[in-house]
Amino acid sequence: MILETLNPMHYNITNVVPEAMPAATVPILLLAGFLFLIWNYEETSSIPGPCYCMGVGALISHGRFLWMGVGKACNYYNKMYGEFVRVWISGEETLIISKSSSVFYVMKHGHYVSRFGSKLGLQCIGMYENGIIFNNNTTLWKEMRPFFTKALSGPGLVRMISICVESTIDHLDKLQEVTTELGNINVLNLMRRIMLDTSNKLFLRIPLDENAIVLKIQNYFDAWQALLLKPDIFFKISWLYKKYEESVKDLKGAMELLIQQKRQKLFTVEKLDEHMDFATQLIFAQNRGDLTAENVNQCVLEMMIAAPDTLSVTLFFMLVLIAEHPKVEEEMMKEIETVMGDRDVQSDDMPNLKVVENFIYESMRYQPVVDLIMRKALQDDVIDGYPVKKGTNIILNIGRMHKLEFFPKPDEFSLENFEKNVPSRYFQPFGFGPRGCVGKFIAMVMMKAILVTLLRRCRVHTQKGRGLNNIQKNNDLSMHPNERQPLLEMVFTPRSITGKCQGD
Repeated sequence: MILETLNPMHYNITNVVPEAMPAATVPILLLAGFLFLIWNYEETSSIPGPCYCMGVGALISHGRFLWMGVGKACNYYNKMYGEFVRVWISGEETLIISKSSSVFYVMKHGHYVSRFGSKLGLQCIGMYENGIIFNNNTTLWKEMRPFFTKALSGPGLVRMISICVESTIDHLDKLQEVTTELGNINVLNLMRRIMLDTSNKLFLRIPLDENAIVLKIQNYFDAWQALLLKPDIFFKISWLYKKYEESVKDLKGAMELLIQQKRQKLFTVEKLDEHMDFATQLIFAQNRGDLTAENVNQCVLEMMIAAPDTLSVTLFFMLVLIAEHPKVEEEMMKEIETVMGDRDVQSDDMPNLKVVENFIYESMRYQPVVDLIMRKALQDDVIDGYPVKKGTNIILNIGRMHKLEFFPKPDEFSLENFEKNVPSRYFQPFGFGPRGCVGKFIAMVMMKAILVTLLRRCRVHTQKGRGLNNIQKNNDLSMHPNERQPLLEMVFTPRSITGKCQGD
């Protein structure tokens, strides 16, 4: 009896299907049933996240990244599904991780040194298998990284302190160039100009037009951010990406011209030792056949955009926080006066500026600029019990991680969060391990030197006393303020130490 029931021949199909049902309905029902079976028997994952749903879920998750921005989408998925989430970008399985143990594991191991992004997008901005920032060819990346390591450490790091002091004083002497008709300071533009100037004086040493290059860097970053995760079909429609392509060509052309001037200068100088810097080392490597001209141009470009792109915004956020927290400012000024007196900061002062250092750390934790790190798995692995296949994309959501574990006041801006030593697994603003930020030490030196030099001369105030939460921000590849709003301008007033904001 049971066998008869299961036997399809036992039934007359005309008895099962009502006579009134159109003939075309039967194949539609069969197709629907087939798709339903695929849906139910689709391979499942032990990792939390949205369902694949025959590819619909993958399209939605990629669309969310394009629509919301990378950082905002990561926070959405972590909040929705937990601290270890599976989504898809360009149809590729992607993990979003904000759990400290998992983040630490990925940063530590060498089979996560590769990055990911649209091949066509990276080719457009010149980063595909070139430079070091998003170079996903690990062999080439390892060949280029030592040039950056050498330039950003040792004597160069020590020299950068005096360069930052001199540049900050020089730009404070020219505050009128970044002052609006109402007497407010365009602080972002000021910081970008200081950052570009300091980078040029240490790494390239060729006269340039600060305003023009700063604008080109901003446009290049917009292109980088816009193209990084775009699907291939986007690049089939020229009018969609043409403006980004032009922005990239604009900066590349300017950098190639500066590098050509550097080559000509090296050809005419008598003592090469006095002109040995990052750009010189790269040019000599090209002359030996170790690098191509394209490698040299992209490496110089990346070195020159790094500080104006991220550190300038970081310092802007810090100045807003100082204006918002006068007690913190008072504590910092006491330390500055105790350590340095009436002179400017020097290399020996750096270890003694503990309050300033804790302020920098807390600012980067509370209001990060770079709050995510993108990697790719180069082999099969298991992270905190979850299987990870070779080729899986990984986004480390460190901005969220910094507000989940360890810190006593995770949702507040408070120097109490760094009163005790913070284990490295809980706080990684620069990352660490084989692909950690190569410039993390010089970045700390630059931020300390510029902040101290500026604060010795000026008090900073936001418009109408508004704070960081009043500023609209875009959280995509990095966290940037929306620059169309007037709240970005600040007021500088002189301190009694010097009697003026300008240099001594």
